[in-house]
Amino acid sequence: MLAQRTARIAGIDPNKVWNLCIVVLFTALIGSRILLIVANWSILSSHPIWMLGISMIHHPILAAAGVTLAFLAAWIFVRRSRMPLRATVDVLAPPLALAIAFEQIGALLAGAGYGTGTHLPWAVIYSSPLAERWSGAPIGIPVHPVQAYTALAFLFIAVFLLLWLPKRSQHGDIAGIFLMSAGIALFITEFWRDPIGRGALFGGFLKGPQAAAVMLVLAGAVLLLERDSQRIAAASTPAVDSERHASQETMHG
Repeated sequence: MLAQRTARIAGIDPNKVWNLCIVVLFTALIGSRILLIVANWSILSSHPIWMLGISMIHHPILAAAGVTLAFLAAWIFVRRSRMPLRATVDVLAPPLALAIAFEQIGALLAGAGYGTGTHLPWAVIYSSPLAERWSGAPIGIPVHPVQAYTALAFLFIAVFLLLWLPKRSQHGDIAGIFLMSAGIALFITEFWRDPIGRGALFGGFLKGPQAAAVMLVLAGAVLLLERDSQRIAAASTPAVDSERHASQETMHG
């Protein structure tokens, strides 16, 4: 629904954006689960009932696979529908930031991507065996609610992008700001997220998601480079149009 609103602001067909969102969401959700089944077919074929629980499994590799499949599906749909690429990603940036905020709230409730240990007053303690079984969350240990930190960051990003969308000077600006701010938010919040299963680079100096965050910042910087071909012409305001019309009447008189 938010994507349809941003589409109208950016002058993109809301119906095409709605269809694009449906394609992307189903591709990411279903595609990542099919990958999980294929990777674990030898076990699931012996225990078919376990397939009922695959929707509860959270893992960074699955998230990356879902994002990759969604990106490919979006690229194909945008090309076949002849939608302007940079304007379309501007339209999707605020809803995507909001979606990530909600996803992190879900992760907080499920125990996925849990934080490092802490004794701060706002620490969370997981007690459900399901959180331990499906997400590996530690039971009975106070940890940072890092998912809440991330959710707040992306909620702020979503609001900022939504307010800035009508003011952008060129197509791609909103997407560029989203990528840079998302990269910064992910890089910082990873310091409070438990490192298990998140990979380590440069002798543990960086986690895998932090390396990805650096790439997001660089990609955002590229989108923000000024290009004359992507500049948005200033729209005429009613006041300007009225003044221009009065001027023309005076000249005709």
